[in-house]
Amino acid sequence: MMKSVPGLLAVALTIGTTAPAMHAADTFQGSGNTVYVLTNDNVKNEVLAYQRGYNGQFALRDRVATGGRGSGGTTDPLQSQGSLTLSGDHRLLFAINSATGTVSSFQLFNGLPVLADNEPSGGAFPVAVTEHNGTVYVLNAGGSGAIVAFKDDVFGRLHAIPNATVFLTGTNSGASSISVSPDGHWLVVIEKASNSIDVFPIHTDGTLGTLVGNKSVTPGVFSTSFTPSGTLIVSEDQPGGTDVSSISSYTINANGTLTAVSQSLRTLGDGNCWNVVSPNGKFVYVDNAGTFTVAGFSIAPNGTLSPVAGTILSTLPDGANNLDITISGDGKYLFNLLSGSGALGVFTINSDGTLNQLGEIEGLPKTAGFNGIAAL
Repeated sequence: MMKSVPGLLAVALTIGTTAPAMHAADTFQGSGNTVYVLTNDNVKNEVLAYQRGYNGQFALRDRVATGGRGSGGTTDPLQSQGSLTLSGDHRLLFAINSATGTVSSFQLFNGLPVLADNEPSGGAFPVAVTEHNGTVYVLNAGGSGAIVAFKDDVFGRLHAIPNATVFLTGTNSGASSISVSPDGHWLVVIEKASNSIDVFPIHTDGTLGTLVGNKSVTPGVFSTSFTPSGTLIVSEDQPGGTDVSSISSYTINANGTLTAVSQSLRTLGDGNCWNVVSPNGKFVYVDNAGTFTVAGFSIAPNGTLSPVAGTILSTLPDGANNLDITISGDGKYLFNLLSGSGALGVFTINSDGTLNQLGEIEGLPKTAGFNGIAAL
């Protein structure tokens, strides 16, 4: 099935049929050629891999079992960002299995995933995973909440680091996001229940130091991303009101406290729970899931945020439920997971930060609990 914007590149999805042949030169990695989605299925969790062919269309090229089970559910059951994550060198892909309490790793060959390992997450109900220079951190949201650290080897297998488990501030704290600063000095976790931005120093062996808690002045903190220069970007899904979601930027001080650079800029929508920074560090995009829009902001060298154009760069059909969001490694494509439409939205990113909507990769079940998206 295909749904496209007139005059723009068509985007197609092929399911249950033989995918179109691709020329060897077209199956390259790291250039917006592959986008991954985690099904989060409660019976058989899988990673779906869509690749861009020689004809410019995206097609389902593979679906690979994670070896575990997801949470299942309907719309956004994990309530997190980062359930599916690429390694920084784009060599490996990591996925969480919330129902079985495991984390899976995949080697990537021409962009297609091959299961390498499936290990216990070291806690209850894992919801997110991140990686930096071969160290993998898994965020467990259930129970007392825990972060567990692993090392990956050349085969993509995961090895738990001894004495590398740390706990969050309370039981069922609503942990939803985990990220590592580009210099590898800091790990940041969001705890929704206490509206906290937790900052941990990272030791040279990958273990974590003492938690430094930072209470957000803006309610509804949900997810974090780092710019290449180390500015921390935080999405805030403020409760109540209309078009009240916001986004903030921070610097991390030497003692782990945060200093706001831009505080609570409105995204002109509701349900801003996900954000993604362009690889060049110039722009950040958010999905306003509650009002079905995509908003964009430019990022100054000092971390100051400014709206791109009129802030809202794309308006989606009512009920799209645009959840998690990602950008290709070359910065050319933006993808978002449209849970309510059973599709992936596809955009190109212009030099000024504005977006062109190319169409949708269709064929996913609507509101079927899909969570997690990543792209080469």
